[in-house]
Order: sequence, then C-alpha cells, then structure tokens
Amino acid sequence: MSANSDKAAGVANEAAGKAKQGIGNAVGSDKLKSEGAAQELKGDAQKATGDAKSAAKDAIDRTAEALKRPL
Repeated sequence: MSANSDKAAGVANEAAGKAKQGIGNAVGSDKLKSEGAAQELKGDAQKATGDAKSAAKDAIDRTAEALKRPL
C-alpha cells in the first residue's frame, strides 16, 4: 500500500471503530465495544505506517536532491 492509501484506510478504520464503540455503548454490548476499540487501534497503526512511509520517502527525496547538487 502507498502512504496515502495507508492513511486513508487508517482514517476509515478509526471512524468505523469509533462508531462500533458508540453502538456498543448504546446497546450495552461489550463485544461490540471491544471490537470497535480494536478496529480503532488498527486505524491508528495504519495511519502511523502511512506517516512513516511519507517521512521515509521525503528523506530519500531530499537525499537524492542533495546528491544532484554540484559541490
């Protein structure tokens, strides 16, 4: 996955997880609340992965540009 798709999937999983937790609270389902919490954590991890990929790409691009400059 690309950095942007990781971030997008992370946002979607966070939103779905929060929704599940809210529904679980409303209906009194501990199972749904815990599933929602797990899905939200998965989303956090996906966003962090996307951020790390972006940072790595930026560092590589800056290094490549620095190598192209004349001394």
